[in-house]
Amino acid sequence: MNPFLQSALSAGRMVAAGDPQLLHIVGLSLRVSALACVIATASGLLAGAGLAVWRFPGRRVVLVVLNTLLALPSVVVGLVVYLLLSRAGPLGSLGILFTPAAMVIAQSILVMPIVAALARQIIDDALRDHGEQLRSLGAGPLASALVIAWDERMALLTLALVAFGRAVSEVGAVMIVGGNIDGVTRVMTTAIALETSKGDLPLALALGLLLLGVVLLLNTLIAMLRGWSLRADERIGAAS
Repeated sequence: MNPFLQSALSAGRMVAAGDPQLLHIVGLSLRVSALACVIATASGLLAGAGLAVWRFPGRRVVLVVLNTLLALPSVVVGLVVYLLLSRAGPLGSLGILFTPAAMVIAQSILVMPIVAALARQIIDDALRDHGEQLRSLGAGPLASALVIAWDERMALLTLALVAFGRAVSEVGAVMIVGGNIDGVTRVMTTAIALETSKGDLPLALALGLLLLGVVLLLNTLIAMLRGWSLRADERIGAAS
């Protein structure tokens, strides 16, 4: 039998049988990425909303820096977090290097600029359409941001799903700060890289299939949210 086909069949059997090692790796990946997504989404939405509604000296510089951080290399983030959390670093006393907590920090730093930049764009565009009306009703910057955020909640929820997808597919930073320790910090992406280098293709393919499944599920949810939002807008337009 073709080696690739044999590995694919073995991977399918592992997924169907619920291999304990496989489930542990997937569970850790989802927990770490979900927590990082919550932290990054909360902080990113606040930062994005603030940049959208408040004008202050140096705002253009901040926007340039934020847009630059969208292309922030993951290995650079991993290196910076490693240096901060190492024993000689300023946060070394926390003792969280090579733990899931360090991986959450690295993923949060990677994802937060994406959330902040896109949230700012969403709220800024909405303010161009409705900002004058909100100001005429006496709404200040904070109230305007809250109203716009609620009105654009579907787009922001989609943004949160995108952030989770970015976090769960990360490999460089989590490899550096997590160490890819078996049973402790080994997640789907780092396990795929390791098992492929070891020649254990069935486990690597099984993890790859599950990772693709997670991404597919996220894209399906995003498409459903967009469809629901469009139908809701159409109903509102028809009613008015």
